[in-house]
Amino acid sequence: MRDFQPLSNQPFDLIVIGGGINGAATARDGALRGLKTILIEKGDFAGGTTSWSSRLIHGGLRYLEYFEFNLVRESLHEREVLLRNAPHLAKPVQMTIPIYRSGSRGYRIIQVGMVLYDVLSYDKSLPNHRMLSRQSTRQLFRAIDAEALAGSAQYYDGQAEHAERLCLENILDAQQAGATVLNYAKVEDIHLSNRRITGLTCRDMLSDHSFEITTHDQTVVVNTSGPWVDEVCGLSESPISKGRKIGGTKGSHIIVDPFPGAPDSALYVEAKSDGRPFFIIPWLGQYLIGTTDERYDGRLDNIKADAEEVDYLLAETNAVLPAARLTRDDVRFTYAGVRPLPYAEGKKAGSITRNHILHDHSKEGAENLISLIGGKLTTHRQVGEEFVNAVFRKRKQTVPPCPTHKRSLPGAILLDDPQVKQWHDRYSHLISPPVLDHLLGIYGARVADLLALVEANPALAEPIVEGLYDIQAQIVFAAQSEMAHTFVDILRRRTTVCMHKNYGFDALPVVAQVLRQYCDWSEERCDRNIRAYHQFMEANCIPDFSLSRDPVTLQAT
Repeated sequence: MRDFQPLSNQPFDLIVIGGGINGAATARDGALRGLKTILIEKGDFAGGTTSWSSRLIHGGLRYLEYFEFNLVRESLHEREVLLRNAPHLAKPVQMTIPIYRSGSRGYRIIQVGMVLYDVLSYDKSLPNHRMLSRQSTRQLFRAIDAEALAGSAQYYDGQAEHAERLCLENILDAQQAGATVLNYAKVEDIHLSNRRITGLTCRDMLSDHSFEITTHDQTVVVNTSGPWVDEVCGLSESPISKGRKIGGTKGSHIIVDPFPGAPDSALYVEAKSDGRPFFIIPWLGQYLIGTTDERYDGRLDNIKADAEEVDYLLAETNAVLPAARLTRDDVRFTYAGVRPLPYAEGKKAGSITRNHILHDHSKEGAENLISLIGGKLTTHRQVGEEFVNAVFRKRKQTVPPCPTHKRSLPGAILLDDPQVKQWHDRYSHLISPPVLDHLLGIYGARVADLLALVEANPALAEPIVEGLYDIQAQIVFAAQSEMAHTFVDILRRRTTVCMHKNYGFDALPVVAQVLRQYCDWSEERCDRNIRAYHQFMEANCIPDFSLSRDPVTLQAT
């Protein structure tokens, strides 16, 4: 049982509401610069927009069309920082843009964009772009639709296959630096007096106990709750925000197994039906296809890719790769989320700025509150730096240097590090090389703690699900060392098991058995989690047409 009551006697310098990637980066930066910091997240870390992203660390090539050169430059710089500071989680990925004479962007226009992209990433470690002729494109991508094909452009960006773990490592580094980090802790009331937030009433969502967090004269509260920013601002009885701040757009993705004509590298494609750009990306042995971009004003919890969005992504993939012949039966997983973009009445969803805004509520009734509007996976470190700079300025203190430019995340390690070979040699009798390489791509240097569990209990080297590389030690590690409290935390965010095979239903008996044996979970707790897991998958990830077709097969355990 968690006991948060002692927190009421610990006034904090920095209170962060929201544990997605931007809140995690802010808490990390604040703690590293000496602020007494607490982060409060109503669900699990990375449980919102962060876990529903396209998993790319990119400069935003299409932002050039809207002349957002500063955003592109910032994103490209942050891409380089991530490739250096988190090489186990952020990796280069080659992108190819097929160019069609019937498309909205011609060969020369895209070539100019590529040159600008290279110029704006002048400090990069990745290769420059290259333009390919029609013939070269057809040789490299033999399954691509060749009608009206003019050629292609190739360039490099970054990919974070495990975006949730990128967030988690920011959380763990914040905790190591002294921050208090709470998941499943919901802010229910914001107390305001004399135009300042004086405290928060929160609820532990696991025990259903309420607790208080108090402030002092120099406390600053940061609202990084993403699509929920307006909702959080509305928790106070006195207004602390005027007008709507967030005008989110919905982005949906599908995951499929390798298919006929599937590319070896990522494609950045213009949809033939409406000209909207989307990605076809190799991802952990499968393909991630997305995203859509539609205005969204609905409920913010339990968002699902609807049948029309799934059909759109399938049809557009088949249009560019005709041999694929993908159907609904090929869909292995879907997910959708809301981008917390600035509210912009009347603008097309794709044209709304992706730049982030730090909105100071001083003129609206809360002098010690700042909200984040927007924010991208790629620029989270920069957002954290800007927030903490603003916090020190609000406190009328000298802004100390930011340490996160060069500070690696806890798991940072390169695969050619001598330590990797030592792990392979030491644990080869317990874990096969492909499994260890898979674990290194998830945990990096932190894999040493996971391997210690296997050494002590060799049975934990067994797979969670046959055919996947994830092992049972990851279940124990998630519960004991990574603040996982539910089956969804373990199978959806600490690992990606549920995204590869039968929505993770086949893993449920193993997860329950391991948690009962090694982590003292009761049978009642496991049964309750199994029911909640089914509900989560049905509400968020299983397409409605699959549920109606064959729910028994999908939920086999």
